[in-house]
Amino acid sequence: MPHLSDLIRRHTPLKQADMEWIQSLVSDWQLLADLSFADLVLWVRLRDDDGWIAVAQMRPTTGPTAFQDDLVETVLRDDMGDPSSAKPMPRAVGRLALIDRAWREGRICRDGDPDWSGGVPVREETVPVRRGDRLIGVIQRSTNLSSARTPSRLELTYLQSAGDLAQMIAEGAFPFSDQGPLMVRSPRVGDGLLRLDQNGEVVYASPNALSAYRRLGLAADLVGARLDRTTLELAAQGEARDEALTYTASGRAPQEAEVDARGVTVQLRSIPLVIDKVRIGALVMVRDVTELRRRERELMTKDATIREIHHRVKNNLQTVAALLRLQARRLDVPEARAALDEAVGRVGSIAIVHEMLSHTPDEVVDFDDIADRVMQMAAEVSSTGGTVVPRRTGGFGLLSALVATPLSMVLAELVQNAVEHGLGQGPGNIEVRVRRSDAVPGGAKAGVLELAVSDDGGGLPEDFDLEGTTSLGLQIVRTLIVGELGGTLAVEPRDDGGTEVAISLPVEHEEGSLP
Repeated sequence: MPHLSDLIRRHTPLKQADMEWIQSLVSDWQLLADLSFADLVLWVRLRDDDGWIAVAQMRPTTGPTAFQDDLVETVLRDDMGDPSSAKPMPRAVGRLALIDRAWREGRICRDGDPDWSGGVPVREETVPVRRGDRLIGVIQRSTNLSSARTPSRLELTYLQSAGDLAQMIAEGAFPFSDQGPLMVRSPRVGDGLLRLDQNGEVVYASPNALSAYRRLGLAADLVGARLDRTTLELAAQGEARDEALTYTASGRAPQEAEVDARGVTVQLRSIPLVIDKVRIGALVMVRDVTELRRRERELMTKDATIREIHHRVKNNLQTVAALLRLQARRLDVPEARAALDEAVGRVGSIAIVHEMLSHTPDEVVDFDDIADRVMQMAAEVSSTGGTVVPRRTGGFGLLSALVATPLSMVLAELVQNAVEHGLGQGPGNIEVRVRRSDAVPGGAKAGVLELAVSDDGGGLPEDFDLEGTTSLGLQIVRTLIVGELGGTLAVEPRDDGGTEVAISLPVEHEEGSLP
């Protein structure tokens, strides 16, 4: 399905500001579809001005759909109404005439009789979409009448509200240009609906909305009450109140707020109804979000606990490193002191990972910063001669803690080996090259991380064998890469002198991992 903005750019003459208005409208027109019990299709004039193209469609959640198929990308040409047209389609011709009429007259237009050409009775209506002083499209509103019955009070209120909202769209008063930021999951019509008059008094409360207020502690009826006063009286005493609550509950501003009372959290969203620049009332949608907020608090507590654990692990590892460093100073045997210094570096590399994890809300870290710190630390600890500054090219991206912890140890070991055994006592260059490809084979989010650590030192001994090496550092690297991470490891001499260690390992795709 093509994206709305792509269709508008490709087929219509609308400017960026017009497209943004339409995107704002489409992001919120589920409300109109549900209140109308009708399908909505947005039509925009083609670039050559010889017809219309459907750029968006919405089905109602409160009633049966009038269209089994998607109409997006459907084109209606102006010559369809010509009887000499090759294949005049009766329903398309009628639809085109009604759309043209709303566009030409700049007002809401309705068909007198239902259209039966699709096998079910459908009542058609067209609503011009206005931005400022000009029209930019037409909404076709199609209601499936197959399940029509005597409307209830709720349905009558829905339809009246839908008519007001459609009129606001035709006048350019909806969507709101000054609307505050909406929450991730705003209340919908079916969650609970209140209709307010000009004074902010409730003239209709749906059963779901009334139930939500009952859970807040309301004992009286909502109808006839001032919603803002009632809501503030119910709000938990002594707790901080959302300062937007008064404006939202009164229906004076298009925004959202929450009210807490008796352990219950109810979310409100207000939509002022403004016809001919006069506020005639408001719609307030209501949703009980108690369970959702409880789960969010549990997740926040869990995340804070995990971060605190990582922080304490980091502190404990730093204490262990300090004890090892203290023990190393008391030893007179150079080999034993060097072994403890290596252990300090390994513990330090793990501590860096836990430090980064203690500042993130999940078990994913940006490994580039960790890699730079580990490389610098390993080079400083291992160097006994000239200055060695490892250089990194490429990026690791985001890695999970399960990969980041062993990989930090691997990187520390490889840099340390390059300094001690590759460069020896003199200065030299160490290059760390990283290449990551995040592929999606078969729909599984997986990829490959390729890492190469090279130096321009003396190179490998002639009898070097990776399988039989007695180097503890390389044994650790091999165990972590091959055994724990399921990757491959190769150690080869460079053509122009020195050594290169090449690693390839599978990594899961993390959101935002590619540079």
